[in-house]
Amino acid sequence: MLNSMTAFASGKGAFGPQSWTWELRSVNGKGLDLRLRLPDWIEGLEPALRARLSSCLARGNISLGLRVQSEDRAGRLAVNEAALDDILAAMARVEARAQETGVTLAPSTPADLVAMRGVLDSSTTETETGPLRDAILADFEAPLADFLAMRAAEGAALATILSDQLDQIASLTEQAAQAAETRRAEMAGILRTQLARVMDNADGADAGRIAQELALIAVKSDVTEEIDRLRAHVAAARALLAESAPIGRKLDFLSQEFNREANTLCSKAQNTALTAIGLDLKAVIDQMREQVQNVE
Repeated sequence: MLNSMTAFASGKGAFGPQSWTWELRSVNGKGLDLRLRLPDWIEGLEPALRARLSSCLARGNISLGLRVQSEDRAGRLAVNEAALDDILAAMARVEARAQETGVTLAPSTPADLVAMRGVLDSSTTETETGPLRDAILADFEAPLADFLAMRAAEGAALATILSDQLDQIASLTEQAAQAAETRRAEMAGILRTQLARVMDNADGADAGRIAQELALIAVKSDVTEEIDRLRAHVAAARALLAESAPIGRKLDFLSQEFNREANTLCSKAQNTALTAIGLDLKAVIDQMREQVQNVE
C-alpha cells in the first residue's frame, strides 16, 4: 500500500485532574525528521513517543505537539511560610534602618507580600508522573491511527494518479515506437546522405575510422534502446506500486531515469512526429515526478 507523506490529526484526552490536546502533522521530507514539543516534566514521555512514531513511519517531516493542563484542586495556591518569614525579616530590617535615617516608608499590604517571588506556591504535591505518562501514551494511539489513515487515504489517491500517468507514458512509448518505425525510410535517406558526405571526404582515410563514423551516425539516430528502457521503467514502476513497503525513494530514482530516456529520445528524434511525442513524454514525466515527491 502506498502512503502519502502529508497528513494531519488532533485529539484530546484526560487522566484524573490532567487534560491534554494533541496535534500531529507531517509534510514531505527526504528522510524521517521527528520534531516533538512536549512537557519536559513528564519523565520518559519523549523517548516513548519518538520510538512509537519511528516504528510506523519511514519518511516525512513530522511535528507532534502536546499541551497538558491541570485542574487539580489540590494544587491550589499555598503560602510558602519559610519564604514569607525571610521577607518579613528583611522588611523589618529595612524599616528599622529607615527610621534611623529619618526616612518614612509607606506601609506594606498583604497584596504587596504575596506578589513577591516565592511567597505563593501553586505547584501540586504530585511528583510521580508514571501513571500520567502511561495514560498519555495509551491515548496517543487514537490520533496516531487517524494520522496513519489520512496518509493511507492520500496514498491511495496518489497511487491512482501515478497509475494513470504510467498508462500515459506506456501509451506514448508505443506511439514513439510506431513513429520510429514510420520514420525508418526517412532515416535511411538521411543516413545515405551522411554516408555519401563521409565517403566524399574519405580519400586516404583509414577504413576502420570510416566504419566507426558510420556506426556513430547509425547509433545517433536509433531510439530502440530508449524505447526498450522506457518500457522496462513502466513495468518496474507498476511493480513498485504493488509493494507494501515504502517506495518513495525508489520511485524518485525511477522518475529520474524516465526523464533521462525521454531527453535522449528527443535529442535523437530528427523527426517532427517523434519529437512531439518525446515532448509529451517529458510533460507527463514531470507531472509524475511532482507527485512522487509526496510518496513515503
